[in-house]
Amino acid sequence: MKNCRKFYIDGKWVEPAGVHDLAVINPANEELLATISLGSAVDIDLAVAAAKRAFESYSETSAQERLELLGRIIEVYQSKMDEMGETISQEMGAPLSLARKAQAPAGLAHLLEIVKVLEGFKFEELKGSTLMRKEPIGVCGLITPWNWPMNQIACKVAPALAAGCTMVLKPSEVAPLSAYLFAQILHEAGVPAGVFNLVNGDGPTVGAAISSHPDVAMVSFTGSTRAGIAVASAAAPSVKRVTQELGGKSANIILDDADFENAVKQGTQECFRNTGQSCNAPTRMLVPRSRMAESIAAARKAAEATKAGDPSAKDTGIGPLASKAQFDKVQRLIGQGIAEGAKLIAGGVGRPEGIDKGYYVKPTVFADVRPDMTIALEEIFGPVLTIIPYENEDDAVRIANDTPYGLSGFVTSGDLERARRVAKRIRAGNVHINGARVDVAGCFGGYKQSGNGREWGEAGLEEFFELKAIFGYASVAK
Repeated sequence: MKNCRKFYIDGKWVEPAGVHDLAVINPANEELLATISLGSAVDIDLAVAAAKRAFESYSETSAQERLELLGRIIEVYQSKMDEMGETISQEMGAPLSLARKAQAPAGLAHLLEIVKVLEGFKFEELKGSTLMRKEPIGVCGLITPWNWPMNQIACKVAPALAAGCTMVLKPSEVAPLSAYLFAQILHEAGVPAGVFNLVNGDGPTVGAAISSHPDVAMVSFTGSTRAGIAVASAAAPSVKRVTQELGGKSANIILDDADFENAVKQGTQECFRNTGQSCNAPTRMLVPRSRMAESIAAARKAAEATKAGDPSAKDTGIGPLASKAQFDKVQRLIGQGIAEGAKLIAGGVGRPEGIDKGYYVKPTVFADVRPDMTIALEEIFGPVLTIIPYENEDDAVRIANDTPYGLSGFVTSGDLERARRVAKRIRAGNVHINGARVDVAGCFGGYKQSGNGREWGEAGLEEFFELKAIFGYASVAK
């Protein structure tokens, strides 16, 4: 059992202001994994004060100095990749294979990408006699979730460092151990004292203290739409910038000219990836009404081939959900889908056969789902796929856009030009054509209640700047 009670403030590991222990549970076996401390507003005051002091000097560092710092972080991160993968798998239940191949490497990918961006980034540009200058916004509060912990931490910390900002990170208290390791990596890499600070805690206490703090210039939040509203409300009185990456209920439109069996199989597998705990998961599969029978057959086959089990086993397809609260929520929504009359074709309530401990859920598929059913409207955040019929292409687009969310979308077609046309009609921040993977050089973020602002690459870096116009900076020939 790990003791992770200390916080990282001003370049040192320090005791919390008060004693408030929290058990970190391994979701695979429900056993105690570690103990952390839940912080308070006092701890946030100390961390923000350290970040504010450090901002005076760090904001004046050159791009080259920041590149060198990022290079050292990358070197240390690479040396701890296996440990990071194991830590993520233990704390939130991802299969070890996924944690090593995707979860831990995602953090490294964002660090490498921000180096590429920073190498060619223009901080100043002269337009006529006016200098347009991008300056670091200040102290940033970073609040991150448990489902892709290192992806979300790195895609905030990396651009903040590159921009010249200082920061206070509050990782999820459900999966805080990867953040603890990340803080150790930054310390070993020589990040100046106060530039990066880590305080564990819950949203109503530490998250609220960060969001409302008058010396925090920006909050970057990833989590549920409900929590995002609370963050924005707390931030409003101080008129700070708030960027948010929130919930999703992404549609996967499979057009009638697609390689149908393969498209349904891949769409089902993608929905189940990371045990369905991805905000951009394609949880609503839209298929032509005339192809429902073959869609059911292909999805059932894919679900039955997906093994839920021990994250450390090589043949495990999905691990447990990250917490008991998430397990209870997913069980409730599966039950509601059955009660509302959706056709259950795979999975269902309860743990998978042969498993009596851990937060495991059966890979579940519903068919003939109406768009007004709860399982078609609410973000379930588990391995639950809903298959919804459509009449024609226009109807598919209408159903895809008929949601308060707009994070992601998916289109599969045998005609690339047709897929491109449909992708442009989907009201979402990113759309995948024919199974394309995410690209960290692109951007990530949503429309509508899926948030505001963008992360990843150059778009993500831009969020951490203020834009200043200096008039009369240059003389203009008359």
